[in-house]
Amino acid sequence: MTDLLYSEEEEALRAAVRDLLADHCDAPGVIARTESEAPHDLAAWKALADGMGLAGLLIPEELDGQGATHREAAVVLEELGRAVAPVPYLTSAVVATEALLECGAEDLLSRLASATTVGALAVGLHTAPGAAFEAVRLEDGLLHGELTGIADAAVADLLLVPADDGGLYEVDASAVTVTPQVSFDLTRPLATVTLAGATGRRLGDAEPAVRRALRAGAGLLASEQLGLADWTLTETVRYLKERKQFNRPVGGFQALKHRLAQLWLEVVNLRAAARSAADALATGEDVDIAVAVAQAYAAGVAVHAAEEALQLHAGIGMTWEHPIHLYLKRAKSDSIAYGTAGAHRATVAELVDLRAP
Repeated sequence: MTDLLYSEEEEALRAAVRDLLADHCDAPGVIARTESEAPHDLAAWKALADGMGLAGLLIPEELDGQGATHREAAVVLEELGRAVAPVPYLTSAVVATEALLECGAEDLLSRLASATTVGALAVGLHTAPGAAFEAVRLEDGLLHGELTGIADAAVADLLLVPADDGGLYEVDASAVTVTPQVSFDLTRPLATVTLAGATGRRLGDAEPAVRRALRAGAGLLASEQLGLADWTLTETVRYLKERKQFNRPVGGFQALKHRLAQLWLEVVNLRAAARSAADALATGEDVDIAVAVAQAYAAGVAVHAAEEALQLHAGIGMTWEHPIHLYLKRAKSDSIAYGTAGAHRATVAELVDLRAP
C-alpha cells in the first residue's frame, strides 16, 4: 500500500524552504519585481539552489546532486506555490533536469546540480506530455528557427533545443536571441527564443527526452498548484475570521462557511492527487495515469481557490498591493501549462479505455 503521507524528512524540508522563502519572497517584494524589468528573484534562487542544494535534488549523488526523489521535489514546489516565488525551479531543477537525465548528459547535470547553470527546455510551456512540439531547422550543422512560449528563458544559461533531425541539442543561451513576451503570470515570464545559425551539441533523441521532461513537469506542477490553493484557502479563512460585519466575524455567516467547506474538500482531494503523482514519478509505477489524473483535477481547484480568495477578500482583494492577483494569475497560467485539464482528461480516458463514442 502506497503511503502518501509526508515523512519526517519531507516535513523538515518543508519547514526549511518555508523559512527561506519568508526571508526572500515576501509579497511586497514579489509584487515590486513584477513591476520591474527583472521579475526573477535571483537571490532567492541562489539561496535555494546553492545554499540548500535544491537545484540538484533529482540528480544522482555521483553527479554532485542530492539523489532525492520526486516526493521531495514536490514538497519544495508546494512551498514555492504558496509564495508564488519567481524562481526557475520547475523549469530548471525539474523539467530541464529530467530531459538531461534521459539523455545521460552527465557533464550538464553536474553543472545544474552545482547551481552554476540554469537550464530551460525550449518547448512551449503549454505543451502536454506526448503532444507534438515545435522544432528548429538543422542546416549545415547550425540551428535556425524561432520557438515561442519558453518559460524562464530570460534567466537560462543553457537551452535544450529540439531540432527537425529528431535530436535534442545543447545551446548556450548567449548564442540565441531571447525576446520577452507579454505574460499573464508575471512571476513566470515567457519569451521567444530565436536561433540564427546557432551551434549546438546533440545530446540524444528529442522525443523521449521531451516526453519525460514534460511528464515530470506536469506531475510536479500539481504540487505547486496545491501549495497555491492551500495558501489562498488559509489566508481567506484567516481574513474572514478578522473582518466583521453587523458586529460579528464575516466567516460566521453560513453561506460563506459552505463555500469554504467545499473549497477545503477540493484542496484535500488535490493533495491526494498531487501526492499520488509525485509518488508515481518517484517509484516509476503507473506514472502516466497518476500524472494525468492529477492535472485533470488540479487546474480547476487552484483557479477556484484563487477566485474565491479574490471575491471573499472584497475590496482589498481587488487592489494591486494585495498579493491575491499574483495567485490568480499563476493559477490561470498553470491551468494551461503542460497541457490543459481537458487534454489530461482525454489522456485518462484513453489510458483506462473509456473513450467517448
